[in-house]
Amino acid sequence: MPGKHLADLHLKTQKSKTGRTGFAIHAVLIQDPEQSIPTDELLEKVRQNYPDHHYSSLPLHDVFRLIPDEASLRALVPEVATKEDLTPQDHLAHLVNSLTSATARADVLTTLRTRLIVEHAKLSGCESILWGDSTTRLAEKTLAETAKGRGFSLPWQIADGQTPFGINFHYPLRDVLKKELVSYINMAEPSLATLVYEPSSGATQASMSSKNTTIDDLMKQYFESVEENFPSIVSNVVRTTGKLDRPATSTSDTYCSLCSMPVPGGRFGIHGWGGDQQDGVNAESNEGTSNLCYGCTRSIPQVPAKVNGT
Repeated sequence: MPGKHLADLHLKTQKSKTGRTGFAIHAVLIQDPEQSIPTDELLEKVRQNYPDHHYSSLPLHDVFRLIPDEASLRALVPEVATKEDLTPQDHLAHLVNSLTSATARADVLTTLRTRLIVEHAKLSGCESILWGDSTTRLAEKTLAETAKGRGFSLPWQIADGQTPFGINFHYPLRDVLKKELVSYINMAEPSLATLVYEPSSGATQASMSSKNTTIDDLMKQYFESVEENFPSIVSNVVRTTGKLDRPATSTSDTYCSLCSMPVPGGRFGIHGWGGDQQDGVNAESNEGTSNLCYGCTRSIPQVPAKVNGT
């Protein structure tokens, strides 16, 4: 929300000086599939406070409708991939129900959310996507994505610029800590407080049950505690990651069916990266019907491997 407020302020300044603006804002809200967040109420409040922009509210299952090659997503659940009478809601429900851990569910839902925003931005004619990630959030993402086996995608997920999605990503709040944003809202713009959804006050607390704790929750808890006394550590994580070079990509590259990141050399799945050393296992059977990068393979249930008899 602070990012949108600053962008709105910048547009008003441009218009007052030159009579015109250099860009337009199209805000999109992805509805919470678990309906635990009052998304419609929050969107209406934002619309009333910033009426000069375009707004859209999309259910997460729309990703199965908007992705051009929708078969790549539907094939993630082989047992329902051939059923043509299923709605996008059904496909999302089957996919989520097939996930075996809290980390996998959080990872897949976040990935689908990103892809839905990207497809909506393209259909709306947008040139770039502005993400509201602070320095703290980017640091959380750096370690979380690395732990989940998707570290190769960090140059596109952390730095500003072109992405494999064919659209630019920008992080205008990348140099601001979360605690600084909270202070800005409370002191400089107290009216923003009613537009920011905060489920609980204070630092994030991970679930007492390891079964319900995700990697993202742990990273969020860690960096929110670190930034209180050692903010330079949080900033250094983001600055260091921002120095990573983007791998060269070409039109012939193959892409992960879920996260849509390029996978060099067709090294799909756990076996493609040497992460599974089981002897006598048929690597191709572990790929299932989709091409998944190593990180997504760890989240999506795979077709059981077959053992070669001798």
